[in-house]
Amino acid sequence: MNLSFGRDKRLLTPRQFKAVFDSANNKVPSKSVLLLARDNQLGHPRLGLVIGKKSVKLAVERNRIKRQIRESFRHNQSILNGVDIVIVARRGIADLSNIELRQQFDKMWRRLARQRQTALQTAQADLAGQTNA
Repeated sequence: MNLSFGRDKRLLTPRQFKAVFDSANNKVPSKSVLLLARDNQLGHPRLGLVIGKKSVKLAVERNRIKRQIRESFRHNQSILNGVDIVIVARRGIADLSNIELRQQFDKMWRRLARQRQTALQTAQADLAGQTNA
């Protein structure tokens, strides 16, 4: 399996970010971040990060947080097929250690995958019900 984080795994343009903000199917909130997700037709996940100066003052801290999120995403991308994800940082995220960040994001990726699986099963059940009716 390819654990890279190349350009194809990133949200790059404002248009791509806007699409996720405007039509997020899944939301996974936590105290320090908000994860927004939207299905894509690419067969692989893409990640975008929004970590502003308002929520994290120091550039060193913003960069540390981004590195930790990207690394966690890279290791969990196999369970996140076909989804565009935007992470929005909130105040207080800079207070978390690297280990706490990793644990929090590992948990958030699993929650997102579970939400998407449940939505898929519901859609399939609805479709089967319509065909039988």
